[in-house]
Amino acid sequence: MFSLNIEFFGYFAAILTTAAFLPQLIKTIKTKSAEDVSLTTLIMFLAGVFSWIIYGYKISSLPIMTANILTFLLNFLILISKIIYSKK
Repeated sequence: MFSLNIEFFGYFAAILTTAAFLPQLIKTIKTKSAEDVSLTTLIMFLAGVFSWIIYGYKISSLPIMTANILTFLLNFLILISKIIYSKK
């Protein structure tokens, strides 16, 4: 029986959970609207993702750090879009 490297699951999870936010970011930019995105949820999520980045750094986990840095950036862009588009 072959054994999978556990890091595979870390990177696979990182790719899926990070890519899951691309459709929301694309929709927000295309429609120039983020009314359907909760500001409170975005802020709480960003705080949680930032905590995952710290955790990943402290345990030296590249999959956790990479996924959460990218997820943080994507969601930060959604937050900025929400702020900009709500002023219009």
